[in-house]
Amino acid sequence: MKNETIDADFSEIEVEKYTDEYSEEGLWKKIKENVTSIGISLIYKALQLYYVAHSPKCPMKVKAGIYGALGYLISPFDFIPDFTPIVGYTDDAAAIGIALLLAQMYINDEIKAQARGKIKDIFGEKALEKLDED
Repeated sequence: MKNETIDADFSEIEVEKYTDEYSEEGLWKKIKENVTSIGISLIYKALQLYYVAHSPKCPMKVKAGIYGALGYLISPFDFIPDFTPIVGYTDDAAAIGIALLLAQMYINDEIKAQARGKIKDIFGEKALEKLDED
C-alpha cells in the first residue's frame, strides 16, 4: 500500500478548485480535530501558509494558491480520502508542499514564529518539541 502512495500521480490534484472550500473556521476545526492524523509538522507548514496569506507583502496569485491548498486540506473530498489509514493525508501534504514552493520567498522568521506560536496556543509547549524545523 505504501508504494501505491509513492507512485500516485499528485499532478492530477486541481488545488485551485478547492479555493471555495477554504475558511478560517474550517481550517481551525480541521487542525484541532485531526492533529493526530495530520501530524504536527504538516500543521506547522499549513500555518506558515496561513500567515503568509495574511501578509500584506503576499501577492494575490500566491494567496490564491495558498487558499486552494488550505481548502484542499479542509475538504473531505480528496484524491485520497483523509480517513484512509496511514496514507489519508498524503495528498494533502502534496498540496501543502506545492503551495509552500509557491510561497517560499514569503516565509521568513516572523511567519515561522507566528506558526510556532499558534501551535503552542492550540496544542501546548510540548507540541513544539515535535517540530523538526528550525
